Amino acid sequence: MDDPTYDTRLAEFETRIARGEKIEPGDWMPDAYRKQLIRMISQHANSEVVGMLPEGAWITRAPNLRRKMVLLAKVQDEAGHGQYLYHAAETLGISRDEMIDALLEGRAKYASVFNYPTLGWADVAAIGWLVDGAAIMNQTMLAHCSYGPYSRAMVRICAEEGFHKKQGQEMIIRYSQGTPAQKQMAQEAIDRWWWPALMMFGPHDSDSPNTPQLMRWGIKTRTNDELRQEFLDELVPGIQALGLSVPDPEMHYDEATGHWVGREIDWDEFWRVIKGDGPMNASRLAARRKAHEDGRWVREAAAAYAQAMG
Repeated sequence: MDDPTYDTRLAEFETRIARGEKIEPGDWMPDAYRKQLIRMISQHANSEVVGMLPEGAWITRAPNLRRKMVLLAKVQDEAGHGQYLYHAAETLGISRDEMIDALLEGRAKYASVFNYPTLGWADVAAIGWLVDGAAIMNQTMLAHCSYGPYSRAMVRICAEEGFHKKQGQEMIIRYSQGTPAQKQMAQEAIDRWWWPALMMFGPHDSDSPNTPQLMRWGIKTRTNDELRQEFLDELVPGIQALGLSVPDPEMHYDEATGHWVGREIDWDEFWRVIKGDGPMNASRLAARRKAHEDGRWVREAAAAYAQAMG
């Protein structure tokens, strides 16, 4: 290190985190801490924006006005979450244009779960209960993140995501108690989204090069595997109580550990999707690029107005 005070500053930085203090934008922080936060927050923001697409496709096909209004509100919430998160990342010295360019050029990642298609109306319900349910577990942890702007953004996001999960769960409950066709529709949606939802927590901790550093600096306070296990322990009994099943014939309750345990995730599929070879990767990016281009005139008009006023 060229900075002779680096070790002292690092020790003070880590002491603050150990005390539960928040690190703020003007505070000293290691470059690696800043880079990890930019990676995580920008990926999170991208996921919110891309995540509007799978369900947004069903707004015009909602079965009634109430369902349409609920779905519209949810998709609008996701756009707002992206805004909060891009703002939080900007406090670390990266511009929104840089983050969006990286997304549109395929250099930035977003949650792999959004690269799967929504094939039926009940997929909206399964996404709400399973995908948003998984997201809440991760985001509740991030509300305790050591970086102040990220932590505070997550408080509001978690409150709104709670409604998203509840509306999805309510839909699955209603369909599971409805006609045989409705129950089958709900089961097929769970079958489609179960494994992508489990993959959302990321690779096993032993295969994640970032986890030790993220935990050390309080960016994460729980590991991928811990969160995934909590998800299983909550969702498996909830799904079974409705007379539905999870698409894993090996799923069972382990008396010794007190946890639900199933077969291993198809990690080859996970990495394939992450690297851009999922069912909807190309379509999702094409949709975002088109939306960005369609909105060019708005950005240009806003920039011209700001210049004229300045």
